[in-house]
Parts: sequence; structure tokens; C-alpha cells
Amino acid sequence: MAKSIPRTGSQRNAQIVSRKNIRRLHKGVIHVQASFNNTIVTITDDGGRVISWASAGTCGFKGTRRGTPFAAQTAVGKAIRTVIDQGLQRAEVMIKGPGLGRDAALRAIRRSGILLSFVRDVTPMPHNGCRPPKKRRV
Repeated sequence: MAKSIPRTGSQRNAQIVSRKNIRRLHKGVIHVQASFNNTIVTITDDGGRVISWASAGTCGFKGTRRGTPFAAQTAVGKAIRTVIDQGLQRAEVMIKGPGLGRDAALRAIRRSGILLSFVRDVTPMPHNGCRPPKKRRV
């Protein structure tokens, strides 16, 4: 089998540039999911497409340190750094979960210089939905 030689002027080779940096956005939604073990920050545009995300685990924290407020603050800083370069100016914040990183994440978002239109708590609350497991007998 002879290998085909790639043409330098072809359309396929010209579009290697990532489109992530080309896209300019002015408004977005910051989703913060704060569990007891980790904090995940996802930044989307108005249509719901993910632009940037980070978690305490991807920032280098391991084990129980992922659930700390400092880890959440670091994750927010890493996620926001990429979208500020793309021109994000206004954002809505959706916070979900009972973890320790809730307040620290919100504080880091406010310090980043992005104008917040509103902050909403979207933690799911059961309306006596599922039956609890049977009582433990020791």
C-alpha cells in the first residue's frame, strides 16, 4: 500500500486552528457543583454548550483535599481564566450541592471581575420521593 502524500493547499489541512479561541462571547452561565468530595465548575454559553470546565481533581488536589474551599477556589480560577480571554463579561451562576466549596467558589467568581446578573441555588430537594433504606440493626 502506497501512502498518499498530503496536499499542503487542501481545505482539510487548513482548518487545524482550534475554534475555541475564535469564538467571542459576552454572556455565559457558570455552573458550580459542590459535593463533599469534589467541586466541579462548568462554564457554558447561553445555548448550553460547554466552553470551559475545571474541577478540584484536575487542579492537582487528591483525596480529601478535593472537598476543601481552597480547592474549589482554585478550580474556579482555572475555569474562569480561559473564558476571560474569550471576552466573557456577564454571567449567571447556578450553584448545586451541599459541599464546603459553595461559598469559596462564589467568592472567587465575584473577585474575577465578571458581572453577575443573578446567583441561583439549584440543589435538588426531594419532596419525600424515594423510600429510605431499612433501619440498620447492630
